[in-house]
Amino acid sequence: MKARNLILIILLIIVADQAMKFYIKLNYFAGEEHLILGRQWARLHFVENEGMAWGWKFGGGFGKIALTLFRLVAVIWGSFLLRDFIKKEYHKGFIICAAMIYSGALGNLIDSMFYGMIFENSSPMAQNIAKIFPTLGGYAGFLHGKVVDMMYFPLITNAHFPNWVPIWGGDDFEFVRPVFNIADASISCGVIVILIFQNHFFAKHEEPKHHTIETNSVVDDNTQIS
Repeated sequence: MKARNLILIILLIIVADQAMKFYIKLNYFAGEEHLILGRQWARLHFVENEGMAWGWKFGGGFGKIALTLFRLVAVIWGSFLLRDFIKKEYHKGFIICAAMIYSGALGNLIDSMFYGMIFENSSPMAQNIAKIFPTLGGYAGFLHGKVVDMMYFPLITNAHFPNWVPIWGGDDFEFVRPVFNIADASISCGVIVILIFQNHFFAKHEEPKHHTIETNSVVDDNTQIS
């Protein structure tokens, strides 16, 4: 697979992810929700999280910095990995999936690194409170930005776990509960496809075996082989 094609895929995912986040950040107030095409199971719901993908959190302020630095190292390392995958001619499908995971990590890294510096804090009381490049500075410093999430697909609601289920027995059940973004979806899709098609992506091609026949016959210039 050519490097320029892979770069194009990465750029398309990053641009789509960041464009969606900018639109939501600049036009929604915190917690605002709208149905997509009037469907109850498909919604745009603006939330921000300080942690990992799908709204999961990780260890407060220190955890936030640690997670952002981990993402940064992972993205840098991923750049060399992708180049190595192309050079070694890995399966095209695997390389594309790896690029999707890389793009998702980079998309959320951009939020964590810069959004605190270029946006004001979103408010649940008014729309458009988040102004890009505000005069008085952003809501947080470098590496402390919040990840913008907006995609919410509650396919199953008003359900409950059976009482016999450990830990969650009797609790409300909703699928899909987390609010996520395009970067999260890109990571998840890349991982899932690799898991499903791993045998195909990493199939080993056996070299043809050459069989030899041992004989006690003497081979010389007068011997004919038919």
